Amino acid sequence: MAELEPGMKAPDFELPDATGKTWRLSDLRGKKVILYFYPADDTPGCTREACDFRDNHADLQKKGYVVLGVSPQGVESKQAFTKKYGLNFPLLADEGGKVADAYGTWGEVEIFGNQVLKTKRSTFVIDEKGDIAEAQYGVRSKGHVERLRESLGV
Repeated sequence: MAELEPGMKAPDFELPDATGKTWRLSDLRGKKVILYFYPADDTPGCTREACDFRDNHADLQKKGYVVLGVSPQGVESKQAFTKKYGLNFPLLADEGGKVADAYGTWGEVEIFGNQVLKTKRSTFVIDEKGDIAEAQYGVRSKGHVERLRESLGV
């Protein structure tokens, strides 16, 4: 899938979180959404990013943002990751990477000289109408939430 750009309609999705609740983007119309994709639960970079979102969640919420994290691991992995780090926002299980593919974040990356399929770290800000307001591909976990806060004026 090609990369999404601001102004495009955000692809709808239906994914479970760690509690088994099903999340649909269409159910969040009227709210601003930060949808971030990360490669794997409980890995160093992904943990840093998730904990940064956790630590900044109250400020983002005050500005009207719903934060959702997405990776390809299953619900059980999300439960363990959420509990271990006290995460205060939903993590969604995108087993098979269909939603990541729809957002242009699923693809080949080189790891130790080998090409592997995985979710590329990316973040989307979706407005109240369901349109992409920001599309950030290939973000680095360190300082990402701080940079996002600056771009959003939070």
